[in-house]
Amino acid sequence: MKVFYSQRDSAETIRSALKAFAPRSNAERLAEVAAILEAVQTRGDEAVLEYTRQWDCPTASTLQVTPDEFAQARARISPKVIEAIHVVIAQVSHFHEAHKRETWWRNDPHGALTGQIIRPIESVGIYVPGGRAAYPSTVLMNTIPARVAGVSKIIICAPPQKDGTLPDAVLVAAQEMGIDAVYKMGGAQAVAAMAYGTETVPAVHKIVGPGNVYVNLAKRLLWGEVGVDLWAGATEVAIIADETAHPDFIAADLLTQLEHGSDSIGYLFTPAEAILQRTLEAIEAQIGNRQRKAIIEESVARSVAVKTENLVEAFEWANETAPEHLTLMTDDAFSQLRFVQNAGCILLGHWTPQAAGDYVAGPSHTLPTGRAARFESPITVDTFLKRSSLIGWNEDTLSRLIDPLTTLAEVEGLDGHAYGAKIRQEQIEEMSE
Repeated sequence: MKVFYSQRDSAETIRSALKAFAPRSNAERLAEVAAILEAVQTRGDEAVLEYTRQWDCPTASTLQVTPDEFAQARARISPKVIEAIHVVIAQVSHFHEAHKRETWWRNDPHGALTGQIIRPIESVGIYVPGGRAAYPSTVLMNTIPARVAGVSKIIICAPPQKDGTLPDAVLVAAQEMGIDAVYKMGGAQAVAAMAYGTETVPAVHKIVGPGNVYVNLAKRLLWGEVGVDLWAGATEVAIIADETAHPDFIAADLLTQLEHGSDSIGYLFTPAEAILQRTLEAIEAQIGNRQRKAIIEESVARSVAVKTENLVEAFEWANETAPEHLTLMTDDAFSQLRFVQNAGCILLGHWTPQAAGDYVAGPSHTLPTGRAARFESPITVDTFLKRSSLIGWNEDTLSRLIDPLTTLAEVEGLDGHAYGAKIRQEQIEEMSE
């Protein structure tokens, strides 16, 4: 872990280290993703299967998970896993039920009606990453708010394992949520298939879910053809700690997120020198006990600790980092929330482990990464809703507002806009004679 001291190192040096691993697109990657999108758009299933054989499963021959595959997965999985899935469904559903929105309208004193019609998006595709881990939690964290929002058609895609299967827990989680169809495909080709549709995969109206840089670039390039959620890429975790923090807890929470992949990154901001040094020691001690030791060692090497002059400065650096996950391991974490401006998920106090947010607390764990928390928000029910503005005028409203309306139309040189109002006003005047 790289260590910096704000009293000694320049702000620019620290800032450069904190931003060193922010996701960046380049012309070569964009061109590669664009070529994949074009191939899928023109050749459909054939192109998706070619890319699947190239990157995921050399023997891939079909895309859709069959009823037999679902049945076999359920037969193999332990009752304890199914019970855990049910707990997550209950917890996450309870949280998102509070976010439900209803259509609304109101009449002003002059009788004009304005409001919003709120409806669920009709069809959604959810990307579930694969690779070195299985993520049934990602199935739940994205499908539950979609179901609460009222989305009627949901499909899921996930990259197959080398043997052509998807993890049992992923399939059972999908089945528990009543998912319409699950497809064995990953990467930019999966995003393209859900956006354009193929012989096997139906086109959807919005695509959500975390993925690697190619998945995110595909979503970026396809925005407009289909709705997308946010840049949800490599995992990030930041911890602000004061002298009351537990170094073992800090180390454990950093490693919790850093074990996701070697491209994950962690940040520690603390004014307490003793806490910093003891945390570094705890990280070294705990790494040896982790199953994903090699991955963690790579991500720890990318990570950054900053010894700040005070706690206020720690919050300033954390806000500039805009992390996916932010834990406040401080004496009065709740009151210090006012200092947090940018974070995907904020975990409070010494007794809230990072894994709470990943699994059972309630909020979705699909969060903005790559400093996108400066302007983006986590997946919620709102992600799966669309809003139509509602306007209804009567004669009195038109007469009251026609002057500013026609004035602005004429300023913009759009006489047709003005005429559409004037012709109605003339009719009102005739009716009143």
